[in-house]
Order: sequence, then C-alpha cells, then structure tokens
Amino acid sequence: MVSQKVVIKNPTGLHLRPAGILCKEAMQFKSLITFSYGENTANAKSVLSVLGACVKCGDEIVITCDGEDEEAALKRLIEAIESGLGE
Repeated sequence: MVSQKVVIKNPTGLHLRPAGILCKEAMQFKSLITFSYGENTANAKSVLSVLGACVKCGDEIVITCDGEDEEAALKRLIEAIESGLGE
C-alpha cells in the first residue's frame, strides 16, 4: 500500500469534468484506489464517490493505492491532479 498527499489545483475543485478524468485515470489500474479528504474516504474509480467528497480548490487529499500496480497508479494520479485534470 502506498499513499501521498496532493493539493487540488483546479479553480472549481473536483466538479464533474475533472472528477470524470480522475476516475478514467484510476480505472486503468487494477489496484484499489481511494482518497481521503477530511473525515471522508472516496473510491477514485467512482464519479459519484469523487463528487460526493466535495473537494474544492486548495484542499489537500491523501491518495491511497493498494494492489499489484500501486506504484504506477499513485504516480499517474498525482501527475494528473498536478496537471489540473484537463483544466
């Protein structure tokens, strides 16, 4: 299991479009991928779960990956978030 903190840079936070991009990236991996924000834990492979976390710009989340491709999954998701998730 690997995890890392990352700050959301999107001006509008994780709304529908960036949430969809995050999920699309996460679904490319076999590992269980979740993120924690405050007291909530969200499944990064579920758009509804990501949207339900209500993550805003500047919020810090902790991404956790657990499985056979966990290192690659964590690296790719961190890169996607830091690049702005398409925005």
